[in-house]
Amino acid sequence: MAGDYDYAVRAGTLAAARAHADLGIRERVERQGGGVDVFGAISGLDLPLMLRPLKGLLGAYLNDPVPGIIVTTERQMSIQRFTAAHELGHLRMQHQPSLDDEGILRRMPTSPEPTGLFQETEADAFAVAFMMPKWLILGHAARQGWLVDDLRRPEIAYQMSLRLGASYEATCRTLARYRLIDTPAINVLLASKPRAQKVALLADHIPGDYRGDVWLLTEWDAGTRIDGSHNDIFVMQLTEHSGGGYVWDFDQLAASGFAVVADDRHSVDPDGVGGPVIRRVTAAVDAADRGRLSMDERRPWQPIPPAATFILDYDMTGPEPTGMSRADRRRRLEAA
Repeated sequence: MAGDYDYAVRAGTLAAARAHADLGIRERVERQGGGVDVFGAISGLDLPLMLRPLKGLLGAYLNDPVPGIIVTTERQMSIQRFTAAHELGHLRMQHQPSLDDEGILRRMPTSPEPTGLFQETEADAFAVAFMMPKWLILGHAARQGWLVDDLRRPEIAYQMSLRLGASYEATCRTLARYRLIDTPAINVLLASKPRAQKVALLADHIPGDYRGDVWLLTEWDAGTRIDGSHNDIFVMQLTEHSGGGYVWDFDQLAASGFAVVADDRHSVDPDGVGGPVIRRVTAAVDAADRGRLSMDERRPWQPIPPAATFILDYDMTGPEPTGMSRADRRRRLEAA
């Protein structure tokens, strides 16, 4: 067990890096895109994990009679993921049993635990490094064309949090922890709440509530995957060459189980004629579950290959319900 706070943070971070290597996490993420599948990693270790409607706790790590994890069903998916990663940290670092409350969300990255035992600090550091490693943050930034200075912008930090599968606040604090932003920048980010980013993205569309996340998806997201919740909303912003008769077939979006609630076009060059436009379509999860979305930009009247194709894998089944995790259920079904 660590003897001081800084050592505990280093120990947890190194344990997360070893877990990534042992489980092939980086290779898998770089191949398929998206974030770190915490529940999938736990399922792959054949570690018992159950979801329960816990009161006053986010999760627990038990080691008697066998190691196991419990995670609450009472919080959103990003908190479920972080809690599961924290409990996995207890397992990987061979800690004593732990009942974990909201403190796991508040301690990192600068507040040592009051007990002085540093077990929880190690598990916190493990969870941050396991879910939000620096290489993953930089990888998403590179894919999206975001520069380091762009991470100071609340709308960019919010979209980064969705791709990491983490909460907005945890993402902002992690950016500061990796020294990608400074103290004034994190204060600006934390003063801006995710709801403001959702309202701005949705423009004239007003959802029933703002509990779901709002994903801004562009050509840079093609070929990757996203993991969200059933009440999330997509804002798809794609370049369309309608001057040449090519349009995106968003009927394919509806066929995948999404309900189109807004559809607009904006000229790339207001003074030009016949040039490309930005097609901006807002879609809510309707009957979508998980699968692959494929849309073509084509001339509707010509049976020729499309000018472009947008492919995206998605899983919109979060948050985790009571019982086994979805990853565990899928693994058992595949093995049956």
